[in-house]
Amino acid sequence: MIKPLKLNQKSSLTLLLAFVMLVLAACGGTTAGGGDSKPEAGEANGTEAPKASEPVKVVWWHSMSGELGKAADKLVADFNASQKNVVVEAVFQGTYDESLNKMKASMDSKSGPALIQVYEIGSRFMIDSKAITPIQQFIDEEKFDISALEENILNYYTFDGKLYSMPFNTSNPILYYNKDMFKAAGLDPEKPPATYEEVAEAAKKLTKDGQTGASFAIYGWFMEQFFANQGAELVNNGNGRTSPATDSLLGSEAGVKTMTWWKQMIDDKTMLNLGRKTDDTKKAFAAGQIAMTLDSTAALRGIVNAAEGKFEVGTAFLPKPKDAQDGGVIVGGASLYILNNRSEAEQKGAWEFIKFLTEPKQQAFWSVNTGYFPITKKAYDEQLVKDNMAKYPQFKTAVDQLHQTKANKATQGAVMGVFPEARQLTEGAIEEILNGKKSPKEALDGAAKEISARIQQYNKTVSK
Repeated sequence: MIKPLKLNQKSSLTLLLAFVMLVLAACGGTTAGGGDSKPEAGEANGTEAPKASEPVKVVWWHSMSGELGKAADKLVADFNASQKNVVVEAVFQGTYDESLNKMKASMDSKSGPALIQVYEIGSRFMIDSKAITPIQQFIDEEKFDISALEENILNYYTFDGKLYSMPFNTSNPILYYNKDMFKAAGLDPEKPPATYEEVAEAAKKLTKDGQTGASFAIYGWFMEQFFANQGAELVNNGNGRTSPATDSLLGSEAGVKTMTWWKQMIDDKTMLNLGRKTDDTKKAFAAGQIAMTLDSTAALRGIVNAAEGKFEVGTAFLPKPKDAQDGGVIVGGASLYILNNRSEAEQKGAWEFIKFLTEPKQQAFWSVNTGYFPITKKAYDEQLVKDNMAKYPQFKTAVDQLHQTKANKATQGAVMGVFPEARQLTEGAIEEILNGKKSPKEALDGAAKEISARIQQYNKTVSK
């Protein structure tokens, strides 16, 4: 039996929601891992449990706009046409932050959805809110087999051995490079740099004739990935997974080493600082102004298409220091949560839709039309994916990077209830370093102190 939200949880939930709404309001509408969405939205109205003769209506709130939204709508249409018991209504709710704020506002009135897409850095809040029915409950009740799903993707959304949400749109960052510029600089285009040291050396050789070696957007997600790739944890207490995090480790050796490397390339004039927007680094890369950049795997098709007829795009694993510990990348993107203030029929209907989305055919369609990873291994056997891989062989880099990631607390990903704000503070510290206002250690320690204070403040709002 699926349990609804208990009344005695209400006061602590209200306090927690009020606190996080203030945090997210201060952060703006950032998204992670290539799932940018424009703010628009209509509110979905709550519905009574349907009569036995009627299909169950499941309202799904998501943050997929543009082509991503079209792909999501196609999945919904296909599901609705595949059976007669459940009708899913997809409603675009703006950015991840905007959608989450609307969900919080709807909790008491029950006017919200049965299913919601939430970005990965919202995981700690969703669990603490006690507003969800863990996906693990549905898996256990019908002994649903998840062995075909990608372990390194499930890993992020698993806490204490329990899967709380189902991954939906998943990406990780890779290094993109201009193979033609590599050839012109005397570098082997089939041997891209793999370490911080090799990137710095290549950037020097690539900086000439009005072109610059590289540019990385000032994006907190990249810093999180650089930590994981060194096997380093971003917050204490096992990255917030053995027990709730209380302190940020941003100023640790992994962070200082990363920012010292990054800042030295700025000082050497082999790296451009183009600010916080990945759109700006993408444009500079497509124009041949820079030879290397970082971006999400979800951006791959757009980057390759933008360079078509101008130069060949190469892809490589995210770089790391030559003496780094075992690590890898953390998944970005978002997952699907079932809310427990909806009827049992709606929750089960949402679960039926989730199962449909995990099937190889649906995962193949979603991956090919969005650039996100399939979460189902068997999707790679689908002809659609095989054809797409032949057209965009660069995507194999991303798949290999995912599969070669070593599973540990670092690569499982940090969790904290104030992650959106922490990401903003991290970006502020990076700016201070690249602009020469503070040393790497000073800026990162300052941001870590601020993040730790906010984590501790958040923890006080969470009921024990």
